[in-house]
Amino acid sequence: MNQTIYLDNNATTRPAPEVIEVMQPFLHELWGNPSSMHDFGGRVRKHVEEARAQVAQLIGADASEILFTSCGTESNNTAIRGAVEAAGDRPHVITTRVEHPAVLEPCRWLKQQGCRLTELEVDHLGRLNPEDLSRQLSTGGRAVVSVMWANNETGVVYPVPQLAEMVKLAGGIMHTDAVQAAGKLPLDVRRVPVDLMTISGHKLHAPKGIGALYIRRGTRLRPLLLGGHQENGRRGGTENVPYIIGLGRACALAAQHMRAGTARMATLRDRLQAGILASCPDTQVNGDETRRLPNTLNISFHYVEGEAILYHLSDLGICASSGSACAAGSLEPSHVIRAMGVPFTAVHGSIRFSLSRYTTEAEIDYVLEHLPGIIQKLRAMSPFARPAG
Repeated sequence: MNQTIYLDNNATTRPAPEVIEVMQPFLHELWGNPSSMHDFGGRVRKHVEEARAQVAQLIGADASEILFTSCGTESNNTAIRGAVEAAGDRPHVITTRVEHPAVLEPCRWLKQQGCRLTELEVDHLGRLNPEDLSRQLSTGGRAVVSVMWANNETGVVYPVPQLAEMVKLAGGIMHTDAVQAAGKLPLDVRRVPVDLMTISGHKLHAPKGIGALYIRRGTRLRPLLLGGHQENGRRGGTENVPYIIGLGRACALAAQHMRAGTARMATLRDRLQAGILASCPDTQVNGDETRRLPNTLNISFHYVEGEAILYHLSDLGICASSGSACAAGSLEPSHVIRAMGVPFTAVHGSIRFSLSRYTTEAEIDYVLEHLPGIIQKLRAMSPFARPAG
């Protein structure tokens, strides 16, 4: 198979050619340490700050509120653990059952350290009920809340603006994992009172190994990494300059392409969804179809194992996933799909297709040409298939 049909963009994205190009000088000529006092280092520092401004512009922040990290996982850990440690009184940690493991695991670790932890439920469409958060906030005490802006598996978009207002009124700290939303949805921290927001470069066409954390001015946060004065004392370690430059350029491109790019992705996603539903019986879409990312389709095929579907798709050069890439290799069904109460006959047959601005109509048509035959073949072989008649 010579061609690759890449529909796994919620796992990682292709680095944009413009991003790779802008990184090159910082691997060859401008390789100095931006923290050095000499002019060579100072020239590099200037470009780092320009990239910081580009990231800030994507979300409506001030450049001084952007902290560069190594990835979304580090940003999430820095935000959640840093806010809890800065609070100093073991605050009430509130999150949801459908968060990425990079949020769930630090929250559960904090529970082991003595914090009270609440994981909010979702309904059958993966939606949160804001009243559930309101009830938890009304129990008293300082709260640190982490709710993702959009779900990485289903694409469901959560009412973060409304939730952030509730947390602010209760005197709590609000973090949102915006890894999947950044570059696909308009984000503006001037209008949404989140205190902390996570971004990951490789989800918006920058390389792997670079992320950012928005920290609203005045938010108290204990650094996760100690050992240097870099990033205004908020994160020790020499800055990863080429990747920072790449992230800045990727954010600028995301802002440039957002309106037209997301509309086009949504059109192609809807074409894929309609084609699958029309050609594959006993199939259901997982998640709220009215409030979801424009690039994401999570769909369950009853009576079929998702891993088997993925293997057959891969043989044809089609890349998709059964959920979060961080859970790859696990035989357990997705915690997100289970939290939504997807029926037993479908919970193992969940497939996520996630598009990018590089996805083409021809690629969608190729999937629709071959997928129905795969499902038909697997159902014929499955002992769990619905009997005929």
